[in-house]
Amino acid sequence: MKSQLSASVATEKPVRDRTLSDSVYERILAMIVSGEFPVGSKLPTEHVLSGQLEVSRPVLRQALTQLREDGVIVSRQGSGSFVQQRPEVAVLDFAPIGSIADIQRTFEFRAGIEGEAAYLAAQRRTENDVKRLYNALVELDRCVKEGELGVNADEAFHSAVCAASDNQYFLAARNSIKTNILTGMNLTRNLSLTKPQERLELVQKEHYEIYYAIEKRDQDGARDAMRAHVENARKRVFEG
Repeated sequence: MKSQLSASVATEKPVRDRTLSDSVYERILAMIVSGEFPVGSKLPTEHVLSGQLEVSRPVLRQALTQLREDGVIVSRQGSGSFVQQRPEVAVLDFAPIGSIADIQRTFEFRAGIEGEAAYLAAQRRTENDVKRLYNALVELDRCVKEGELGVNADEAFHSAVCAASDNQYFLAARNSIKTNILTGMNLTRNLSLTKPQERLELVQKEHYEIYYAIEKRDQDGARDAMRAHVENARKRVFEG
């Protein structure tokens, strides 16, 4: 009984710490967005920042690690952490409060799942699958041309890739976090609408690269194109 209780406590603690680190991550991000920590400025030391945010240094380090992975801050050996780029205020406008860390983690999950789905889709796709993918692209083209958000068409394309893998578990995995996925798509496409049209055209070019690789049955190319697309979407969230 004692060993079971210890195991339970051991598995619960990282979950609580991770959730707290997400909150710290978003608080520091908000400080950077607001200009409290300008681009090029040095963040306070871990000792000072953990005291200011009232969290432990291990929790703070988790948050700083995520900010580094997102390209928001950069560490310089022996000098500390510096702000590398300032995300736009629109990020906080379009993303629900408390969701940004989850959105970024969702992109990480999607890169792995959808990359492998695209790999299998290139091997197993049928002509009907190709038509379904193409129809989704045509609708996305229309959205780009007319300046529409295009979240539904974007989701239809990615769902079609998973369906073309002929493995229902890829669709099941995506459906299990569909709300998070749609939130991320809504954020990235809204941000793109605030940019010149070339931004949406660039995103659409990435979709076409995935499509052509699947159509040509280029498995490695399909996986690489999908992973690059999802990773680029994650990075575009914090482009200043």
